[in-house]
Amino acid sequence: MKRLFLMLALLVSMTAGAQNVEALYTEGKALYDAKDYVAALAKLRPAAEKGHKKAQYRVGRCYDKGYGVEESNEEAIKWYQKSADQGYYKAEYQLARAYVKGKGVPVDEKKAKMWLKRSIGGKKHGAEKLQEIKDDAAAGDKTDKRLLELL
Repeated sequence: MKRLFLMLALLVSMTAGAQNVEALYTEGKALYDAKDYVAALAKLRPAAEKGHKKAQYRVGRCYDKGYGVEESNEEAIKWYQKSADQGYYKAEYQLARAYVKGKGVPVDEKKAKMWLKRSIGGKKHGAEKLQEIKDDAAAGDKTDKRLLELL
C-alpha cells in the first residue's frame, strides 16, 4: 500500500511539473507575442531549461534578434539546436538558415540541406513551411533562395 501511494504521488508530481512547464511556455509566448521580451524570457527560459522544445526555440529567437537580451548568434544556435534535436520544425529551419549564412556556425551547406529537409519533411507542417520558404524567396530573401537551390 505504501509503495502504491509513493508511485501515485510521483505520478501526480510529474503531471504537475509538465503542466507547470506548459503554463510557463503559454504565458511566455503570450508575452513574446505582445513584444514584452524581458518578461517573456522570465517565463520561457525556465520552460526551455526543463526541455520544452517550443520554449527553447523562442529563447533562441530572442538571442537571434536581440529581443530582451544582447544579441548572440552562439546562444541562439545553442537553443535552436536543443529544440531541433527534439524535432521542432521552426528550429530546424533556423539552423538551416544559420548554416547557409554562417551565422553562429561555420558555413556548411550539407548541414543546411539536412536541417532544411527535416524542417519541411514533417507531415504536420512540412508543406506549409516549404510554401513559406518559396514565398520568401520569391519576395527576395536570398537565404531562402539559396536553401531552395540546395533542395
